[in-house]
Amino acid sequence: MSSKSKFLLIAVIIVLAAGSRLIDHAPNFTPIAAMAIFGGAYLKRWWGIFLPLGAMLASDLFIGFYEPAVMASVYLAIALAFGIGYILLKKKTWYSVGLGALSASIVFFLLTNFAVWAFSPWYPHTLAGLLNCFTLALPFFRNTILGDMVYTSAFFGLYESVIYVTERKLVKVKAEI
Repeated sequence: MSSKSKFLLIAVIIVLAAGSRLIDHAPNFTPIAAMAIFGGAYLKRWWGIFLPLGAMLASDLFIGFYEPAVMASVYLAIALAFGIGYILLKKKTWYSVGLGALSASIVFFLLTNFAVWAFSPWYPHTLAGLLNCFTLALPFFRNTILGDMVYTSAFFGLYESVIYVTERKLVKVKAEI
């Protein structure tokens, strides 16, 4: 498979992931971190960060914008998920990808909930308010972990399966010639 075809496959997976954000889903069960991890693991640096953040921005245009500081924390979490994927670039195993997805979930949870506590009037700006914010976010954290694991597995699995099948068929065709 040519590098151009691989790039197109990766881009299609990322764009479909971003588009799926517009479909009704369980709270925080989204492909966002997974597409950033996937982009970091398979795309060159600038494309890898541009596609997930650009796709997120495009979907936010339809869904709507919210508190700028909280929104910035979401985008920062996505950028850090890209960094996790970039670390995976050299060694993509099922357990390193799973650990990467779990790490991205934890980073997202910590960053975004801290931002909600710090920049919204919903919680008192005390240690008790911070703990209350994180406690009330735990049900969403479960969905974040599940979504990141499911989508990361799906993206990496789909991509690697397509590469395996096309390269195997290519070898078979060459052997027949």
